[in-house]
Amino acid sequence: MSTPPPPTEAPSWPHCAHGADPVTDPVGCRGIHVPGHTACLAHLNDTDRTAYLTGLAPGADIDHRGTPFTEILLDQLLAALTDLSTPHPHFGTARFERAQFSGDARFDWARFSGVARFGGAQFSGIAAFDSARFPRGARFDKAQFSGVARFGGARFFGVAWFSKAQFSGDARFDEAQFSGIAWFRGTQFSRVARFEGAQFSGNAEFREAQFLTAGKWGPLVCDERVDLSGAVFGAPVTLEIAANRVSCVRTRWESTATVRVRRAKVDLGYAVWTAPVALTAHPAPFTDRSGAPVDESLLTGPDRVRVTSVQGVDAAHLVLTDTDLSDCLFSGAFHLDQVRLEGRTILAPTPTGFHRRGIAPIHWTRRRTLAEEHHWRAQTAGQPPVPAGTPPEPRRWRTGPHHPDPARTPDPDDVAALYRQLRKAFEDGKNEPGAADFYYGECEMRRHDRTGTPTAERRLLWAYWVLSGYGLRASRALGWLAAAMLTTILLLMAFGLPASSPKQEATGTVPAGGGTVTFVIDKQDPKNPVKDRFSTKRFDKALSVTLNSVVFRSSGQDLTTAGTYIEMTSRILEPALLALAVLAIRGRIKR
Repeated sequence: MSTPPPPTEAPSWPHCAHGADPVTDPVGCRGIHVPGHTACLAHLNDTDRTAYLTGLAPGADIDHRGTPFTEILLDQLLAALTDLSTPHPHFGTARFERAQFSGDARFDWARFSGVARFGGAQFSGIAAFDSARFPRGARFDKAQFSGVARFGGARFFGVAWFSKAQFSGDARFDEAQFSGIAWFRGTQFSRVARFEGAQFSGNAEFREAQFLTAGKWGPLVCDERVDLSGAVFGAPVTLEIAANRVSCVRTRWESTATVRVRRAKVDLGYAVWTAPVALTAHPAPFTDRSGAPVDESLLTGPDRVRVTSVQGVDAAHLVLTDTDLSDCLFSGAFHLDQVRLEGRTILAPTPTGFHRRGIAPIHWTRRRTLAEEHHWRAQTAGQPPVPAGTPPEPRRWRTGPHHPDPARTPDPDDVAALYRQLRKAFEDGKNEPGAADFYYGECEMRRHDRTGTPTAERRLLWAYWVLSGYGLRASRALGWLAAAMLTTILLLMAFGLPASSPKQEATGTVPAGGGTVTFVIDKQDPKNPVKDRFSTKRFDKALSVTLNSVVFRSSGQDLTTAGTYIEMTSRILEPALLALAVLAIRGRIKR
């Protein structure tokens, strides 16, 4: 990266003005005056500079804002502040804002007892801060690193500011430790950004950062949130993150990416990608280059990856593997029918146990549902909002960010569209049982939609739900089949079977003069018995008629007129219920 031209405005501190030129540089040197002098450290005469450096002691506060440092001059300053007992440089409050380091700047093992201020500083060579200590925080905002920037093993006990810094060379933060918030907002990483084994006790803020040639990022561990919102990844990248939360809101991936995550809640809302992006729950702790596992002792959350939102994204290139989607918001996403859900995907279950609706007890059938259905049902049921961080109650619908605002909670027709698209994604992945749950959810939402679904269709869906759970509940269909068969048996025994089998009678006329005799054979109409309707013999006949009607066969029994209509009705309804039961079983075992 070329060194930018010096600004034309004068700094706010009393500056050296060495080399000022009315045409090319009216301000001259921006270095702050050394106390008791009218020149900066770089432009003091040798005698005054030696006197100043000799007067410094380890832990002294220094102020060299805007000062141009050569490698030799910086070494002299570091030597004056070196604690012979360690032996490493020891600064108090160090002010190097807008300083220029023309050679290598080596602050390895340096300790800054006060705030280390390097805001706007320019490093043209190697900037080495390996194992440096920053007990009161460090400010490198808007700093420019033309060469390699090394912060390996550095410890930041306060806030670490790298906002809008520019790293033209490699940025190495391997095994760095950040006890406070780490601000990398708007930072530009032109080369490799290495955070292997880095530990963040506070938030790791990378909002709007730019990673132009990142090959691998991490593994890093964060006790709070890794915020990549608005960040841009310009090259293929593999991210390895173990954290409590990962925010990728409006993050842009301009090439393929693999995001391996452990333990975190991941927000992908409104992210943009032009190539496939895979989010994978990593099953074991990450390892460093030596193969040793990365320390995850900072993390205490559950060992699963929970995606909380894919709102507003184009899911055509998204792959989710082994993720928990119990609280994931899908509303507003595009091409959900093309999302790929691999491995073990967890979705929110329905409430468990028996519940009361008025005076009637109800029991929710177990199925996988979307968070949007939970929010709508919680609002409809009048559930009070649950405070953030409260574990969901298994006997209640989950409330969410849209509850209890009706204007923001998706309507049943919106939720039905989500179920329809995700059902296709499950079908394309050959997961028929998963697709069956989403078909059930779609029908449920259509049945409750009073604005987009016609009344006749909702009544048909209601009957479909009552009889067989939309063709997906075999036990319900078999229960109705058993009830229908029992009803048929009772009706046949009471009204359908005659008192006795009708006997044929022959009647005719014998001519007086002999000749041909004509006989007419007729059959008596079956008649209901007066008593003993419910006997073992009649039950056996009624059962035979009913079983034959289930499989579309005629029983061959003599029936009364009422019995004939009863059998006709049975031959229509009961085979349909049997077919629904078979369909439900097939939907649960088909692959």
